[in-house]
Amino acid sequence: MLAKLDNIVKRYGNHLALDCVDIQISEGEILGLLGPNGAGKTTLIHGMIGLIPVDSGDITILGKNLKRHAQEIKGEIGLVTQEVTIFEDLSAWDNLAFFGGVYGLRGDELKKNIEETLEIVGLTEYKNKLPVKFSGGMKRRLNIACALVHKPKFLIMDEPTVGIDAQSRNYILEAVRRLNAAGTTVLYTTHYIEEVQAISSRVVILDQGRVIAQGTQKELIKKIQHEERITVQFVESTEAAVEEIKKLPGVKEAHQQGREVQVITEVGAGNLEQILAIGKKFGGVQNVNTEQPSLEDVFLTLTGKQLRDEEGD
Repeated sequence: MLAKLDNIVKRYGNHLALDCVDIQISEGEILGLLGPNGAGKTTLIHGMIGLIPVDSGDITILGKNLKRHAQEIKGEIGLVTQEVTIFEDLSAWDNLAFFGGVYGLRGDELKKNIEETLEIVGLTEYKNKLPVKFSGGMKRRLNIACALVHKPKFLIMDEPTVGIDAQSRNYILEAVRRLNAAGTTVLYTTHYIEEVQAISSRVVILDQGRVIAQGTQKELIKKIQHEERITVQFVESTEAAVEEIKKLPGVKEAHQQGREVQVITEVGAGNLEQILAIGKKFGGVQNVNTEQPSLEDVFLTLTGKQLRDEEGD
């Protein structure tokens, strides 16, 4: 067991940010942490690395209690923050030299780590360039490199792909896979559920400061196999049709994006025929598709919220 959070509680005044959180992270896994805005994800991460004190509970990382061995633990953790925390007036190489130096690296070991880290994030040919000239995706990759240069055993990534292009996102996800294959344990939080689907070994869903579900993707999907998703594209966009769909027996959720409506409904409820009838009533249906549950459906069912539309903690 690489990390264990036991009954963690954190309050901000009358607000209970973390409510008796229990999470175990196995060595060598990629754990995806999902939750809507205000769920407590960033608070949890800050508590794990000792940036903020928790009110009660125990945090053990690499077999050491955080309260007694905070400095030792911090030396084995890499943190990729939501905000890009690099020096834009220093070259990529000098950024890594600075952060490596903070962790006590010197001489040949520092040089070797910098070269290997630049290769991992695909910035070797830009090592002497200033980040001020980098694209947003390249800055994100350098930000990740700064968290990797000391070769941490445990990498925590808090929204590492916010606001970047698809190519850079894919590069980062591939880098995470390579790091994990080499033995690095990863805690990965994001508002892009497809990223967690692509790389995670297990998933924890946090809502209102509580763990409401955790397990492998197959285990979580199994929880809602009694449901199905129906995607309907109307000829015209109409909120009135969506409101009627929501009233159908067995419908759990109905979310509209333009002319497309995604409906989560109980299997066997017979709602497809009724949904098509509603569509005809409000101008017609252009396309319809039914799917088995996905991780996104699990999230929608358990939290009642769409992940992608949320920002922040």
